[in-house]
Amino acid sequence: MEWIFALIGGLIVGALIAYIFTKKNISNQNEILLEEAKKKADEIEQIAIKNKLKSENLLKNAESEGERIKKEKVLQAKEKFLELKSQHEESISQKERKTEERDKRSKEKEHKLNEGLSDLKKKRKALDIEIQNFEERREVLDRKIEEVNNNHKRQVDLLEKISGYSAVEARKELMESLIDEAKTKAQSHIQEIMDEAQMNAQDEARKIVIQSIQRIGTEQAVENSVSVFNLENDDVKGRIIGREGRNIRAIEAATGVEVIVDDTPEAIVLSCFDPVRREIARLSLHKLVTDGRIHPGRIEEVVAKTAKQIDDEIIKIGKKTIIDLGIHGLNPELVKVIGRMKYRSSYGQNLLQHSREVAHIAGTLAAELGLNAKLAKRAGLLHDIGKVPEQESELPHAILGMQWAERYGEHPEVVNAIGAHHDEIEMTSLLSPIIQVADAISGARPGARRQVIESYIQRLKDLESTALGFDGVQKAYAIQAGRELRVMVESEKVDDTRANELSFLITDKIQNEMTYPGQVKVTVIRETRAINIAR
Repeated sequence: MEWIFALIGGLIVGALIAYIFTKKNISNQNEILLEEAKKKADEIEQIAIKNKLKSENLLKNAESEGERIKKEKVLQAKEKFLELKSQHEESISQKERKTEERDKRSKEKEHKLNEGLSDLKKKRKALDIEIQNFEERREVLDRKIEEVNNNHKRQVDLLEKISGYSAVEARKELMESLIDEAKTKAQSHIQEIMDEAQMNAQDEARKIVIQSIQRIGTEQAVENSVSVFNLENDDVKGRIIGREGRNIRAIEAATGVEVIVDDTPEAIVLSCFDPVRREIARLSLHKLVTDGRIHPGRIEEVVAKTAKQIDDEIIKIGKKTIIDLGIHGLNPELVKVIGRMKYRSSYGQNLLQHSREVAHIAGTLAAELGLNAKLAKRAGLLHDIGKVPEQESELPHAILGMQWAERYGEHPEVVNAIGAHHDEIEMTSLLSPIIQVADAISGARPGARRQVIESYIQRLKDLESTALGFDGVQKAYAIQAGRELRVMVESEKVDDTRANELSFLITDKIQNEMTYPGQVKVTVIRETRAINIAR
């Protein structure tokens, strides 16, 4: 039991001791917390003091800045006020100056106006005086005119009494005498002109003949640029085309000719502007079809041989032509050009044949006019060589041919005749218009050149209509392919003199209003028929 009490007593003592110790610790902690609170309070107080000082400083700074800004604004306001005041004063000053200037100008204008009014009054006064003088002079003049008229009337009456003629009869007789005198002088003048013309008959005749036939008017026609190659049957077309078209491509590449294979039965069209290349292609196709072997290698071989054959043929043709015309000493290159003319056509007319015709005509004209016939033939044969160039040229064929002739040493008159036959250059000798005329005659003869039938028929109708438009014409017929117009006139309305005049008028109207090749002969026929019937 004692130990129990002792234990209890120990527990109580321990509890007391623990209580006392705990209480002491709590007291110590409170003291620590209190000290920390005091420190924090001191710090807060220091911060508050600093903030107060800062606030006081900011307030002082704001007050001082406000005073500064206030002073600055007041100063700016004063400066702006002074500036506006100065501007206002300057504006008032300018207005005052302008007002003074306007007043000054107004005074000057008023002064000038007053001076003008004064001058106007003086001029009006002078004008009134002039008008009065004019009226007086007019009255005097009217009196004088009346006196003159009276005197003239008395003189006319006196002359009529003396001569026995009235004024109208005298005037008529005077006019008739003047007309007779004018006719006499005109007849004398005409006779003098005819006498002078007869004295220079030969020279004038040459000029008139050359100038009268020099007019040219050739209508355009379609020029050949295709050739037709005939086949025995259409089976050959496939062989010419070849597998995948290789044969036809080889032909076109070797000859430069477009080969057109279409639905046309038993025919192939060869198209090319160069007739020599077309002829080479045509002959080559003929050889290939005849031989039967058609393939690219064979095609190239045949085309090469045909081209050589054509070149030799061209030279032979050129030599034969100059021999036939009696022309010598021609450059070999020009001989070759002449041979190439065989394969060239112009307006449907073979160029070589045309050139040969021009040479013959030019030689004949030159011989008739007493000029060099051989030189004329030479120029006539060479006049169109510019139409067969091996390479395309932008020059007109007359200029190109002239350059070739000059390069190969032809006579200067021949060179000029070639270049001037279409009036590209000025003519310098009589040989040039002869070549121009011969070219027109060869191209204008009926059947020489192809022309569209509609335009041909329309031209003939226009010729007849032109003649029928004149008074007194009964019928008109275009004959000789439009080279002659025969006009039938009414004998009652048209006499012989009028018939000659009518022929001239119709010819002049055709020349001025129509386009036609060559020349048109106008024949006016007037006949009187006396008809009786035996019964």
